[in-house]
Amino acid sequence: MTVKIEVLGVGCANCKKLFHNVETAVRELGLSAEIVKVEDIADIVGKGALALPALVVDDELRVAGRVAPVEEIKRILKDYVH
Repeated sequence: MTVKIEVLGVGCANCKKLFHNVETAVRELGLSAEIVKVEDIADIVGKGALALPALVVDDELRVAGRVAPVEEIKRILKDYVH
C-alpha cells in the first residue's frame, strides 16, 4: 500500500522546507509513498487548508500553517509503516 502525501503551498521557503521534511521522514521510515506538491490555490482551499504550508495524508489535513519537523511527520506516518 502506498500512502499519498500532499504538501500544500505556493512555493515559499516554508513550503519547500515542509516538502524536504516529508521526504526525509519517508526515507527514514522506509515508507512507500507518493509525495505531491499542490500549488493551485483552488485545490489548496478545496482541501480545507486556510494557512500554509499544510500537510495532507490520504486526503486528511494533518498540519496547517507551520513547518512540521521530521519527527512529527514520522509520528503522523507511523500507522503506514508495515
